[in-house]
Order: sequence, then C-alpha cells, then structure tokens
Amino acid sequence: MKYQRSSSLFAEAQKVIPGGVNSPVRAFKAVGGTPIFVEEAKGAYIYDVDGNKLIDYINSWGPMILGHAHEPVVNAVIEKAQKGTSFGMPTEIETEIAALAVAMVPNIEKIRFVNSGTEACMSAVRLARGYTGKDKIIKFAGCYHGHSDSFLIQAGSGAVTFGTPNSPGVTVGTAKDTLLANFNDLKNVEEVISANKNEIACIILEPVAGNMGCIPPTEGFLEGLRKLCDDNKILLIFDEVMTGFRLAAGGVQELFNVKADIVTFGKVIGGGLPVGAFAAKAETMDYLAPIGPVYQAGTLSGNPLAMAAGLAMLKELDENREIFNSINKKTEYLHKGLDEALTSENVKYTINRIGSMISIHFSEEPVFDFTSAAAANNENFKIFFHGMLDEGVYIAPSAFETWFICDALSYEDLDTTIAACKKVAKTLK
Repeated sequence: MKYQRSSSLFAEAQKVIPGGVNSPVRAFKAVGGTPIFVEEAKGAYIYDVDGNKLIDYINSWGPMILGHAHEPVVNAVIEKAQKGTSFGMPTEIETEIAALAVAMVPNIEKIRFVNSGTEACMSAVRLARGYTGKDKIIKFAGCYHGHSDSFLIQAGSGAVTFGTPNSPGVTVGTAKDTLLANFNDLKNVEEVISANKNEIACIILEPVAGNMGCIPPTEGFLEGLRKLCDDNKILLIFDEVMTGFRLAAGGVQELFNVKADIVTFGKVIGGGLPVGAFAAKAETMDYLAPIGPVYQAGTLSGNPLAMAAGLAMLKELDENREIFNSINKKTEYLHKGLDEALTSENVKYTINRIGSMISIHFSEEPVFDFTSAAAANNENFKIFFHGMLDEGVYIAPSAFETWFICDALSYEDLDTTIAACKKVAKTLK
C-alpha cells in the first residue's frame, strides 16, 4: 500500500502539533513508520487519505461496538446539533441517559457525566479520598487510567515502596500517595495494604486490563480485591472506560458478579464522542458538589451532542442484548483462526481473549501482568503490525493495546484477517 499523502500530512502536522499527533500512541513510535491519516470510516472499515481501505480493529479504542458512522448515532447527533451544540445548562437528555445507565449497570444509583475517561478516573479518585478521608491510592502496574498526575507513576524498587513519577511535571509529593501493585497478584496487594494501614482510600484498576494487551483477571482476583477492600475500609474502583457496556450490558460487575464501590466509564457511553462518567451508590455520589464537599465541575459535561450519541448507543445495546453474543462469537471465531494461522508457522505466541477484546502476545509463556506482557517479542510485533497493515488490516500500533471487535465485522472480514495473519506469520522470526 502507498501512504504518500499520510506521510506528507504527518510532516506538516509535526510543524504545528507536538510530535504531529494529539495523543502519543498515534505517532507509531512503538512500531516505526508513519502514522495513517484517516479520511473517513464506515462500518468495520476506515479509509485513509491515500485511498486505502482497512479493516479496523481499533474502533476508536473501543466505543464503536456497532461500527463506524452507525446510522442511529449519527442521526441523533445531527438532530441535536441543529438545536445547539452546548449550553452549559441542564438538559432533559442528561437525566434520560443517566436513568438508562443506572438501570443497565449493577450496584450504581447515581452517575455524573464528564468529558473523558481520564477526567472520570481523576474525579473518582478525588471522590474516594473525600469520602474516606484518606489520601493514598493503589493502582496496578500496566493499568492505564488516563494522564492525570496520580496515575503517571512507575513502580519503586520493591513490592511496598512508593512509586516515582514517570513523567516530568508530576511531583514527588503526588507520587508518594500512589502505591503500585502487581496485577493478578493478591499477595502483593495484601503486602501493600499491610505496609500502609488505614491510609488507603481506594484501589483502582481495569478489571479486565486493556493497556498491556488484553489481560483478564485470574480466577478469584477480583473477588479477593473486594474482600481486601471490605476488610480494610477501602473503596474499590473499577475503571470500565474500555469494558463498560462492551463486555456485557452491565460491564465487568455483571460479567463476574463482583461489586465495585465506584465505576468509571468512557468511550462507549458517548457513542464515540468525547465523554466519560463515574457512578456509585447514592450515599457515595452525594459527597459531590453541589450537595457535598467534594468539588468537581465542567462546562461541557453532559453536553447535548455527547449525550445524544451515547443515548442512541446505549438504547440499542439495551434493547438488543443479542449484540453481545454476536460480537463474542465473532471474536471467538477470530481467535480460533489466528491460533491456527500462527501455529501452522511455528510462531511462539499467546492469545488472550475475553468477550470482544483480544490480543496477540509474541511469547509462548502465559501473559497475566505487565512483566509477562513486557517479556514478549516486541520486534516480532513490529513486523506483524506492518505486515498486517500491508494486507489491509489495521490493529493498534503498540504491543500493549488490546484489539476491539465491532459487530459490523463480517465473517468474510474475519477470514480476510486470518488469511493475512497466516501470510505475515511466515515473515516472523
């Protein structure tokens, strides 16, 4: 495939945008080469500025469950835009989508809308600290909760040491209140809690990780976290920005029957428009201003365009629960085909899958946390990424991102993807 116009546009973008992109992973630094500039998208496909048609396995990093430019969502946005794009005042549609979300998701009674997953997670942690009166939080290595200061922390030298900032601009003072634990390792979490008794406000995690590839929780991990939180008066926050309304209508809480104290959402809940949300029981949410002491605000929070898109999306998912079975079956089909393609070429790999999230790790060892994900063969991933791109298949330009399946994908698309994988597998080391 040819990418001359993308290359030209990237060169121009770098003159006026840092790195030429507005979010770092888009720059292809992890895989090399020049990023693809998109012209438009429809259904399961994206069309770039050079006229290439690509099967899309990013789907705007998750929200396009029903495919790009899904007609009911687009029509809802157009209709709402004709009446005004933003008011900074309450609208009826905010209550309508809030009531639907609360009805769909277990264990929540009130929800507040914000403008991104980052903002949702940042606000959830602030709420947890205000509600408990404690300062420290536990996050897991490899889980990503946005670029808020509290989350840009790397592991210390030991299991119970403080983290240190992994970005200039994050203060050591902020870092000292963020404790690092290992995903899928309850014993490690117990050690961190024991070393910081009565100081921890919350544990926040992606209950199914999507930012070190797809990594599901091991058996008993989420249940164990729930018990540790109950025993130590710690709030459990599920970051369901990726998984909410994707893995089930009620998200991971429904899928694993494990209750979180606060849940964060994004992506899907806005039908692809910029939106996020956090939700909990009424007692917890009522700590928020204007009725409680914890302040959080946003002029564009609950803006009518995002609410219209999100309501159209959630209505369809709520009224047609078969969609979840459909995308799960397609992902299972893809998994089987990728397995056969890679095995036939004697490639060392592991595939992780849950629901409509899937990822290939070029390692023959199980991948269950950040350390095991990082141990995979990243050079093979780079070859695989560019090989698949040349075959018209677009996957995330990073070995540490999950693939997202949309229901617009046909089985012919999946067969094309599997055939591309088999061809590219021949070139892997």
